[in-house]
Amino acid sequence: DWDDIPPSSALEVISEEEAVQIIAEPLVPIQSSTLRDYVDHSETLEKLVHLGVDLSQVEKRQKAGQLLLTLDFEKDVKKILLFLKDVGVEDNQLGAFLTKNPYILGEDLEALETRVAYLKSKKFGKSEIAQMVSRAPYLLLFSVERLDNRLGFFKNELGLSVKKTKDLVIRLPRLLTGKLDPVKENLQVCQIELGFQRNEIQQIVYKTPKILTASKKRLKQTFDYLHNIMGIPHHMLTRFPQVFNSKLLRIRERHMFLAFLGRAQYDPAQPSYISLDQLVSLPDEVFCTEIAKASMQDFENFLKTL
Repeated sequence: DWDDIPPSSALEVISEEEAVQIIAEPLVPIQSSTLRDYVDHSETLEKLVHLGVDLSQVEKRQKAGQLLLTLDFEKDVKKILLFLKDVGVEDNQLGAFLTKNPYILGEDLEALETRVAYLKSKKFGKSEIAQMVSRAPYLLLFSVERLDNRLGFFKNELGLSVKKTKDLVIRLPRLLTGKLDPVKENLQVCQIELGFQRNEIQQIVYKTPKILTASKKRLKQTFDYLHNIMGIPHHMLTRFPQVFNSKLLRIRERHMFLAFLGRAQYDPAQPSYISLDQLVSLPDEVFCTEIAKASMQDFENFLKTL
């Protein structure tokens, strides 16, 4: 997943001396490859396991195991836990949060507080910050400069107001933590390959931010089907961009069924108009009875013929 790459500062290689100190305790199994074997000898690991941290996941993350073994619970870990609770990470979420981002335990507390202060200065509310940090666990590992650059990028690139930019990253906070290249590529695809105008792209992204991180191939295939086969014009796709989050198979099956029944009418000026929203978001039963005016059985039989 593209948003699972922590910043490089979290991956600092520890020196030989530090490594030797970690396993200097005579009781510790020297050749062990799993953190579980250290739990009995490390108060820090024991307490993290109590909190619900999944050590088998942590050790898959680069350098995370060594980091945890160097930390003292009372001295290093406790203050970060209190900080996270203060930010709004719930007690019952701490384990899952630290499983995803163990690196935060090695961060400087002041640096973390500065980043939260920055978000507050940008008028993000307490509950919004809590939601963003919970949904994008790496968020607070990034410097204020980076967060600021990111917010600037989305504001300028999409021509959004400050308020709308905030709203966008509250709904999809990993936009602040993930790589920018895929986002830039998707914006290019929408403009150059799919032919949307800048103001249309702005509306599309604001309504469905996920489009910025969707697979380019899927975006193109879905667009091709909707626009070239179903004949949906750009301005209609701009009104219902959530259609791009749907599986192409579902769009195709439903469109073909409607076409077979003579009901595939997507022009709002026509009386039997069916909106893209109705086409994709309704459950099968409701789609059949209310939109296709047919039974589930009819639909299932039709699908067998495809």
